[in-house]
Amino acid sequence: MDLGLHIANFTWPDSPASTADTLAKVAVAADEGGYASLSVMDHFFQMDHFFDAAEPMLEGYTTLGYLAAVTERVRLGLLVTGVTYRHPGLLAKTVTTVDVLSGGRGELGIGAAWYEREHVGLGVPYPPTSERFERLEETLQVCLQMWSEDNGGYTGEHYQLAETLNSPQPISRPHPPIMIGGSGEKKTLRLVAKYAQACNLFVSTPEEAVHKLDVLRRHCENEGTDYEAIRKTMLYMGMAVMAGDLDGFVEEMRGFAAAGIEGVMVMPTRPDPLAITESLATSAIPQLSEI
Repeated sequence: MDLGLHIANFTWPDSPASTADTLAKVAVAADEGGYASLSVMDHFFQMDHFFDAAEPMLEGYTTLGYLAAVTERVRLGLLVTGVTYRHPGLLAKTVTTVDVLSGGRGELGIGAAWYEREHVGLGVPYPPTSERFERLEETLQVCLQMWSEDNGGYTGEHYQLAETLNSPQPISRPHPPIMIGGSGEKKTLRLVAKYAQACNLFVSTPEEAVHKLDVLRRHCENEGTDYEAIRKTMLYMGMAVMAGDLDGFVEEMRGFAAAGIEGVMVMPTRPDPLAITESLATSAIPQLSEI
């Protein structure tokens, strides 16, 4: 099992003046410490069911461009892009740019979006759930066409592109890996089976992970895709990491690994993200790599 670092909070001492410096130090520690991936959120307001919505939040792809410049090895992506935030042709171009400038380390993390407050607050259209999933599937199709030799048009119900020219193409081959976030059994996991190379599940127990992965396996059978080729990851929402109980965290992960989870993302929150990042690299990553 490998470890990813997910930065979900920018309320750091002396911010915003110190934000770039702190972020760079955390990113370098992750890059040098053996983390498999480094991600940030795709939100414009802080998530108001975790923290206050008015707390600092950086735009995701601008942040990835900065992280590409200060790292050399770790993979970079958003966990995850809301499909409503960007036109799919521009999204494919943006992820391509991150991939090229990082030397082939870009990923597309994407989901159907959910945070209505920031949509309404900033004037971004927020369609009903069913339409957001329709747009998600069309966006995946557009991105894959943009990352192919097909420069022709695309005609969908929600998006129409006269030409899908994308130059330069990504360095990642055949394209930046696609990760779909979420655990919905009817729609989300079907889209994972059909289009993605990775999933990120919201699960709290190994038993729940087993169930969700069984659903994914059945979707793969229906879609004629290879279940084993899809990378299975999760976002860790437990308290052991922030409490400093890294051995307890590793023990928790043994159960999830046995359930089929291959990678876990942790969130270093306040007050000292650098210390948490470094301690996990020293204590947890070597143990996780043996699971």
